[in-house]
Amino acid sequence: MIDKQTVFEIHRLHQLSWSYRKIARTLGIDRDTVKNYVNDPQRKFNRSVPRSSKLDPFRQLIQNWLEQDNDVKAPVVLQRLSENGFDGKITIVRDYLRHLRGPRKKRQAFLRFESLPGEQMQIDWGHFGSLLYGEDKRKLYALVVIEAYSRMLYVEFTHSQNQAALHQCLLNAFIFFGGCPKEILVDNMLTAVIERQGTVIRFNGAFLDFLRTFHIIPIACTPAAPNEKGKVESAIKYLRQNFWPLRSFADLTDVQLQVQKWLNDVANVRIHHTTGQRPVERFEKVRLNPLPELLPDCRQVLSLKVHKDYAIRFDTNAYTVPPWTIGQKLTVKADAARLSVYHKHKKVACHLRCWQRKQRIESPTHTQQVKRIRKRLWQDRQIAALASLGLEARYYLKAIIDANLPIKKNVTKLLSLNDQYGTTMLIWAIRKALSFNAYGAEYIENILYQNSSPKKSHPPVRLKDDQLNTITLTQPCLADYDAHILKKDKKNHDC
Repeated sequence: MIDKQTVFEIHRLHQLSWSYRKIARTLGIDRDTVKNYVNDPQRKFNRSVPRSSKLDPFRQLIQNWLEQDNDVKAPVVLQRLSENGFDGKITIVRDYLRHLRGPRKKRQAFLRFESLPGEQMQIDWGHFGSLLYGEDKRKLYALVVIEAYSRMLYVEFTHSQNQAALHQCLLNAFIFFGGCPKEILVDNMLTAVIERQGTVIRFNGAFLDFLRTFHIIPIACTPAAPNEKGKVESAIKYLRQNFWPLRSFADLTDVQLQVQKWLNDVANVRIHHTTGQRPVERFEKVRLNPLPELLPDCRQVLSLKVHKDYAIRFDTNAYTVPPWTIGQKLTVKADAARLSVYHKHKKVACHLRCWQRKQRIESPTHTQQVKRIRKRLWQDRQIAALASLGLEARYYLKAIIDANLPIKKNVTKLLSLNDQYGTTMLIWAIRKALSFNAYGAEYIENILYQNSSPKKSHPPVRLKDDQLNTITLTQPCLADYDAHILKKDKKNHDC
């Protein structure tokens, strides 16, 4: 039984033409209770024997879900309950959630305005925690795009909010909608708005270049005025409350597949609480501008050098490329799914994007190419000549190949050192270099040079008489000796 003050509030609000549902939500009581007290305020209801409810077997399950996410909404709970055998309606679920949470806070009112069909789309980012890849966490974001008239939604999850990610998501959204609007309303994100002074706005140049292709006019909402983009704000809130709770995801692809199914089965076919129509049906009246025949390439583009391990470094990971590109700079184009590598304008490699960190992503083709190159190297005459010098020479040659050092340059130099110092000294120097893991002809040359130089400098003997130590002798001229011998030989010849 409820107290008299609550009964009084029921009748006061009823006289203000409030609906039973609104009164029940405000006072935190059951809607049927409101109806009964309106019809008979003096009636006393027997609550000594509680009635059974279809929800009774599921109350503990609902409480467990609320411990996971206290903000989970009734439609989501009803979806999960239906999967567990519940056949009741949403009203009983909503009333029980209201009972567990208590009364709501009052909301601030804003002036609502409507757009013409196809006139405007609103976009904004939402942060949705992170996804775990092995031991690495990646932040998860969702770009929400809503067609303002129909409330038709598109959502794309990414691990980045950079310029390329924004453009790629918008391009995918335009493809999803089958066209583009006349204008697009954006928040003051740096990828869209660089600076603003009052009503003077400086948009991001790359963002303007992207929109110019589609003939779209950008509009930036006023800072600290979320009501100006209330439709997309409500859509992000709806995404958090209706899609996100009580779900688990394997990776970014899994998130996108689940949200796409949710858009098709729930979000775009529900009766919208404002328009009273299904977004997918209301969208039939929308006539968007057609997409250009040649769509822009919105992938992230970088110029990266190929390292000695025939791989490029991108987002902390190593992706292999053909070994003949070692030392060159290649063009890398990446999106959320794939990473493509180009030499000039020709694609030379393609990998699935890896979201773990510090991984090496190898292509079997590239590994086979490296093995074939190494096999051909051993058939080279100079390499064969160096290998014939002994086991140490072969070990050292293999170490040079594994270190991806220039093969021909090093082999030519080692053979030259063999001619200069001899095989015995060369093998001795190679053995010493192997003990220090020093690979390269320069190390061998330095070892041989140091070995051929005196290791110690012995000073002259010091005499007791210091004056004798300071005597300096002039160096004799050998030309005088030669002249004397020639003069003596001539005299003997004359005799």
